[in-house]
Amino acid sequence: MTSVDFQTTTEIVRAAREKLAPPVWEYVTGGAETETTMLRNREAIAAQAFRARVLRNVAALDLSTELLGTRLRLPYIFAPVGGLQAIVADGSAAAVRAAAAYGTLAVVSSASEPSLEACAAATTGAKWFQLYVRGDLEWVRDFVRRVDAAGYAALVITVDLAYYGNRERQLLRRWLPLSRRNPVGEEYLALLDWETLAKIKALTRLPLVVKGIQTGEDARIALEHGIDAIWVSNHGGRQLDHGRGTLDMLIEIRDAIGDALPLIVDGGFLRGTDILKAIALGATAVASGRLYTLALAADGEAGAGRMLELLEVELRKTMGLLGATSLAQLDASYLTRIGVPPGDLAAFPLLPGTL
Repeated sequence: MTSVDFQTTTEIVRAAREKLAPPVWEYVTGGAETETTMLRNREAIAAQAFRARVLRNVAALDLSTELLGTRLRLPYIFAPVGGLQAIVADGSAAAVRAAAAYGTLAVVSSASEPSLEACAAATTGAKWFQLYVRGDLEWVRDFVRRVDAAGYAALVITVDLAYYGNRERQLLRRWLPLSRRNPVGEEYLALLDWETLAKIKALTRLPLVVKGIQTGEDARIALEHGIDAIWVSNHGGRQLDHGRGTLDMLIEIRDAIGDALPLIVDGGFLRGTDILKAIALGATAVASGRLYTLALAADGEAGAGRMLELLEVELRKTMGLLGATSLAQLDASYLTRIGVPPGDLAAFPLLPGTL
């Protein structure tokens, strides 16, 4: 089956599962230890039920938004994923091209190939770069200079990886992703603090996004440090087990800082309905890594492009059925918390054992 044949994102996920070797499938879809945090990401989304409004003219819909100066066709971006070269031949360059071609952006991971320069050259469209701090300030300075020179639109610092999560699926398989086979400078991840982050911000003219904020307290500290955007994330449930779902974190963080900063959120967002719930609760944009990674596995760049087309169909139909014509109209009045419903919370329940 090729991209033109895919009629649902479920078919894309099925195709990826058939093509990927079992250890790689589990790397993409798995989480830390008992995977409770990963499940809670889905539970937090499922616990929010829509309150649809009717008899409104919804013939013309606008799904676009602006994020740090970039106009996005959809309120959805590609989160950074390490080791994408194990999924698709061109690695992160393929993700950058697919996102830009559709009118959104990809965030290139410093734990993926090809080089940041090669990924930047892959498209003239907007792209961001994500950095794991694996060296001293001079090491960071060199990286930031390269990111600036390459033309990225923002720098993302991931802050929830002081220690690599205990990802039990990988341990059981005796398998490691490419980025983990010869790790260098991991001690610097544990040393990273707000003082270091302030020094990094002073090194670049680019907007600085902090990825991995999980509480209102830390969101307020980020605001005090002049951070340009907050990325609410628990690393897709791959780091700290028994954490909260990120949609619950988003509510707390928006309550803590109001509209002071753009908020991005990831963690289990795999459907158009998921994305619009996050927008209604205060997110500027939603990110995911698993969904587009599986689309790349299913059919390369064409698969990722088709995934975006299908996601846009879901977004359009959901927003119209809610009675809204733009993202700006969505707020918490379109939702009510009902608690976690019974049954399978997977985003693709027709494929047992998937996400």
